[in-house]
Amino acid sequence: MPERDAFTAGVRPGGLTSSTEIRLLLCYLVQHSGPITREQLETALLDAQLVNYFEIGSCLDDIRRQGLVQCDEAGEYTVTPKGRRVAGELTRDLPLTVRERAVAAVVKAQLWSRKQAEYSAVVSQRSDGHCTVRCMINRLDEKLFCLELGMPDRLTAELVKKQFILKGNEIYQLLINKLTEDEL
Repeated sequence: MPERDAFTAGVRPGGLTSSTEIRLLLCYLVQHSGPITREQLETALLDAQLVNYFEIGSCLDDIRRQGLVQCDEAGEYTVTPKGRRVAGELTRDLPLTVRERAVAAVVKAQLWSRKQAEYSAVVSQRSDGHCTVRCMINRLDEKLFCLELGMPDRLTAELVKKQFILKGNEIYQLLINKLTEDEL
């Protein structure tokens, strides 16, 4: 049984409690999901509650220093040949369920990052507590669509912001269809 030497705050049962396991998982994820940013790794592993926040950063720095992964100018990590060997030889030491949950979480985090680049929303709060959500779609460095919505509070505004980023394309298509349909 691996020694429990990692911080475990925020890690659900079945998550990783060994720094060695965390480093292996990070090599595995960078190999199978790279190029990937630190933010995407953090988002994925924290959302899945597999690893503590402080352990992600520390272990990612460790595997970079060990030459298992490298980071480019854009902040994207890729696996090195040495890291590929380590991940290939030792990844089976990680539970399959952990690997599956981690990969699914990374795919979701990477999708979120791509959507945020195209679909954005900004919340601004007024002095009366009400909020405005400014939803925008950008394509090829051009503003394609902009919509401002009034919301009764910050919580509702943040929910609208998140849903717009996730479903901006569907919202835009519905609006265009309604605006261009034939009148009967």
